[in-house]
Amino acid sequence: MSMSSVEPGRHTPARPLRRLTLELFGVIALKIALLTLIWWVVFAPQPKPDTSAEAIAQRLAPTVHAAPEARP
Repeated sequence: MSMSSVEPGRHTPARPLRRLTLELFGVIALKIALLTLIWWVVFAPQPKPDTSAEAIAQRLAPTVHAAPEARP
């Protein structure tokens, strides 16, 4: 009787590389889902800036200073 390298009571996966690959892709998918959820909760509700032509013209217009006689 020769002893095999695998104990008879233990179950070894037939394809450990396939299991490792599936676990790795699962972890990557969960990280992407978590980062998407964080982005959706934190960054998506931020108000969008007004990009109309009037708003841009008002922002780029020179500021109006007070008249010299109004200064103390």
